Amino acid sequence: MAQVRYIVDDVDKAVAFYTERLGFSLEQQFGPAMAILQRDDLRLWLAGPMASASRPMADGAQPVAGGWGRFVLSVDDLPALVERLRGEGVSFRSAMVEGPGGRQILCEDPAGNIVELFEAR
Repeated sequence: MAQVRYIVDDVDKAVAFYTERLGFSLEQQFGPAMAILQRDDLRLWLAGPMASASRPMADGAQPVAGGWGRFVLSVDDLPALVERLRGEGVSFRSAMVEGPGGRQILCEDPAGNIVELFEAR
């Protein structure tokens, strides 16, 4: 099972986004510090500002949300999902693009982290 950690600025908002919009289930939540969600074989750890993963590094670098690293969710009907998510106010970082393997689009969680939605050809 793959595990991914995302830094978020509001754990409750992130939990709502992933459970209500992308089909994750909440496995555990540690108050506003951290939550663990699951969808199929992906376990997603959401680390808020009070989580140990959000502490500054030895060189002073501060972990922040919204980078370009991402996980990919495979979906069956990408255009329909994009239309629904747009109607729910979800932000997208890219337009839908097509390549040899299928089509994809990058949406953002409330903290600006990317989730790639992918429909295979």
